[in-house]
Amino acid sequence: MNFLKTLLWVVVAVFLAIFATRNWSDVTVNLWGNLQAEIKIPILLALIFLIGFLPTFLILRGRLWALKRRLLTAERPALVPINNPSPDIEPDPAS
Repeated sequence: MNFLKTLLWVVVAVFLAIFATRNWSDVTVNLWGNLQAEIKIPILLALIFLIGFLPTFLILRGRLWALKRRLLTAERPALVPINNPSPDIEPDPAS
C-alpha cells in the first residue's frame, strides 16, 4: 500500500513540474489603485491554493486539539478523596 501512495505522489509531483515548466509565463495582477504585480502562473496558483487551504487546515487542527483535550479530561478519573472509614468492630484494648 505504501508503494501505491508513493507512486501517486511521484505522479502528482511530475505532473506539477511539467505543468509549471510549460506555463512559466508572467501574468499581470491588478491590485488596489494603480498597483500591479507581475507574477508567474505556477507561483500564483500555489499562493491561491495556500490561501484556500491554510484556514481550513488550521480550523481542523484546532477542533482536533479541542476534542483531544475534552477526551483526556473525560478519561481521567475523577479525583475523589479517599476516606478511611472507622471499622465497625473496635479492637479490644486489653489484648
